[in-house]
Amino acid sequence: MSDTHEETIRFVRDSMLPQQEPPASSVGAVGWARANLFSGPVNTVLSLLSLLFIAYILAGILPWVFQSVWTASSLNECREIMQATWGETHGHACWAVINERWLQLMFGFYPSELYWRPILAFVLLLVAVAPVLFPWAPNKLLWVTAAYPFVMPWLMWGGTIWGPICVAVGFAILFFGAKLLAPRIGSLSALIAAVVAAVLWWLFIAGPLAGELGQIINIGLEPVASRNFGGFMLSILIGVVAIGCSLPIGIVLALGRQSDLLIVKAICVGFIEFIRGVPLITLLFVASTLLNIFMPPGTNFDIILRVMIMVTLFAAAYMAEVIRGGLAALPKGQYEGADSLGLDYWQSQRLIIMPQALKISIPGIVSTFIGVFKDTTLVSIIGLLDPLGLSNSIRSDSAWNGVYWELFAFIALLFFIFCFSMSRYSMYLERRLKTDHR
Repeated sequence: MSDTHEETIRFVRDSMLPQQEPPASSVGAVGWARANLFSGPVNTVLSLLSLLFIAYILAGILPWVFQSVWTASSLNECREIMQATWGETHGHACWAVINERWLQLMFGFYPSELYWRPILAFVLLLVAVAPVLFPWAPNKLLWVTAAYPFVMPWLMWGGTIWGPICVAVGFAILFFGAKLLAPRIGSLSALIAAVVAAVLWWLFIAGPLAGELGQIINIGLEPVASRNFGGFMLSILIGVVAIGCSLPIGIVLALGRQSDLLIVKAICVGFIEFIRGVPLITLLFVASTLLNIFMPPGTNFDIILRVMIMVTLFAAAYMAEVIRGGLAALPKGQYEGADSLGLDYWQSQRLIIMPQALKISIPGIVSTFIGVFKDTTLVSIIGLLDPLGLSNSIRSDSAWNGVYWELFAFIALLFFIFCFSMSRYSMYLERRLKTDHR
């Protein structure tokens, strides 16, 4: 019986194979579709049904948008052109009303020769918010950010330049007064004294001083009455002011609601619950009719300013609850860590607590901003000519009586652009501030 020997031979490759291209079915548009739309029988059926539904919707919308009339002087003329071109008026849009009235929808009844002023105010707004929203913006633009709240009203309403300057001096009194008095009488007492000094300046000194300086050195712009404001210019104006002012007020209210000081907590809770329990339209009616009753006789309180105050307070109440949710989401260890570092209340809030709470609250904050901006259309109920109010005015013209969808589609598109931009920025901000790696 002979011995059998099994021999094992191994081959070891001493060179790398050239890299191969991935299969065409797993990359590009085909790969994405297979992974996201047709990954299984159920997903395939749902994707096909969705595509059919989208095709059905687009089959009705695209002809209405693109097979339309852009040049006409009335709705009847639009219909005559449609009848002559396509043989029917159904399924075709009359965009001639937008072509003729889009400036009115944007600026209301603002003087056409002064359109450069709201346009410049909007451009300066983008410059002013750039260093706040984007890290790549140069810090020198913060000077524009600081000056914008005083430059914007002057550009929009006109008048003497000394009014905004005197208002800015009041804020300088508030800032430097609190800073200089704090080492001597304490932070809280210094803040109260500075606020009282600034309020006295605004109430009794700023107005007469601006008038006297205007007579000596008359530097200003042509005044524009608030009744000429309208369109998207008015919506952006109210929305920007409400959004910019509601966030700091909401932070103060949220901190006050969590305060151990009974009176402060009661005031903040009462304000928040009252505002949140009342519809915005009720507050707007109060601003338009009842607020002047409580003012001294002869006081001319601008209607747009009253509306901006009410919308700001309404947004601040909701903002306070959003921020309070962010504060409640923080673990107790963050507060204990701030105490272990020897930080006082305001230092811990500024350096540790509030940045994390605001980061957690970003989706809620942006949702509140979007809601506030859309709610600016409610001012049409009290007689202000926002885009919806102007659409009613345009349709009351005999030439365009009967136009509905075109006006509402144009207004909806512009609101969508602004609201979608805010939503996308919030997603960008969440990604930029993301610290976990899950």
